[in-house]
Amino acid sequence: MIVLKVIMKWLAAIWLVLVLALKGNAEGFELTVRLASVPGGQVLLAHYYGASILVDDTIRLDNRGEGLLRRDTLLPQGIYKIYLNQDTHFDFLLGKDQTLTISNPDFKVPNMTIEGAAESLEFLAYMKWIGQHQQTRKKLEDQRSGAGEAEIKKIEAQLRALTEEVKEYWKRKSVEYPGSFLGAFLMSNYQEELNPEDIPENIRSNDSLNWVYQYNFRKNNYFNYFDLRDERFLYTPSIKPRLDTYFEKVLIQMYDSVKPAAYEILSRVEPFPRMYRYVVSYLLNHSMNSRIMGMDALFVDIARDYYLSGKAPWADSTTIARIRENVLFFENGLIGNQARDFQMETWTGEPFRLYQQNARYMILVFYEPNCSHCREYLPALYNDIYLKFRDDGVDVTAVYAMDNKQEWVEFIEKHHLTDWHNVWDEHHLTRFKVHYDTRTTPAVYLLDKDKKILAKKFTLEFLQEYLPFLLRGN
Repeated sequence: MIVLKVIMKWLAAIWLVLVLALKGNAEGFELTVRLASVPGGQVLLAHYYGASILVDDTIRLDNRGEGLLRRDTLLPQGIYKIYLNQDTHFDFLLGKDQTLTISNPDFKVPNMTIEGAAESLEFLAYMKWIGQHQQTRKKLEDQRSGAGEAEIKKIEAQLRALTEEVKEYWKRKSVEYPGSFLGAFLMSNYQEELNPEDIPENIRSNDSLNWVYQYNFRKNNYFNYFDLRDERFLYTPSIKPRLDTYFEKVLIQMYDSVKPAAYEILSRVEPFPRMYRYVVSYLLNHSMNSRIMGMDALFVDIARDYYLSGKAPWADSTTIARIRENVLFFENGLIGNQARDFQMETWTGEPFRLYQQNARYMILVFYEPNCSHCREYLPALYNDIYLKFRDDGVDVTAVYAMDNKQEWVEFIEKHHLTDWHNVWDEHHLTRFKVHYDTRTTPAVYLLDKDKKILAKKFTLEFLQEYLPFLLRGN
């Protein structure tokens, strides 16, 4: 009898293990697609990742246009795509429940249906609803363009009501599906608005204080409903535009404003490996490609503090070498740095040293006559800037960056650039190509009387506006 009880307990344990194993298998991914317009063909299952769309698998369809894709493990939650070709595809949301059937006879959202996976079904309903909502909004906007004043007020009230209706929809679904990706994704579109009545009166009545108050509100509340710690947002098309807007439109476009905000975000996402990797990479590339003057300093900061310090283990040796090279070219020419002194030779053979020039402001330009932009920039710099401001203490040092003296002299004489400093370093002994990053030309810098870098990579229009401001201040 005792032996029988032992055997029964053993069988019960085996049964429990099998049940748990079967339950584990049931937690996998299973997608059935029914695409009547593609019988016997194949489509791709893909997902968004930042600004990219990455392929997960191929789904082969039978002669009815039906196919099945199954995996033993769950896929990352996010926005996915069924892709036939560049013009024929559709999106769907994949949440926690990943057993679903999608039918779409013509790849158009209004005719699409989903069975199973409540979050996926709800998101489809939202896409259909918001599509109708957008049509209504467009009709009202079209009516507004030709309406009278009274009618415009009425239409704008209707448009505001539509906006509030969408916000209420997001809120309602986030309550119905707490903790779900559906709720998080819908609410990520929500932005808190500052009610003017909530601004203290003493601030509201002062334009400068009012602007600062509103700026800080936008900056501090921008990510309230877009949680960068939620790595599910990596698998959406939203994350890059959201970061772009924050760093290009919300923040003041200055290095001193952008860097603290960037590092605050980095500290927030550091415990979340995938998001951390994405944000670090994003900030490196964003600062590298920024057109905002001085943002190369942020590139140097990110490169040193994360990549060159070993805090970016995903970067291979080739990537690290390329980043280190860019730091080498950027670090000496950052705004606020003292420009590197150099001794070169003028086009007439006389010695020239940068730090011996006593101009109030020095424009330093490195150029190549064969560069099409240089051929336009140098004569305009001479005629529109140098001749206009030289009597106010503005000087120009034009450095020929190549080693063909005949070419150089011909360029000077052709464009009558004889009055300013024309210099060269025939054998490149000063390493000016590294210290002043002349990989692209013209490379231009504005120095003050102490040879501190005030600006770089600027247009002539910038100088037309900035130089009078500087000269008035001094």
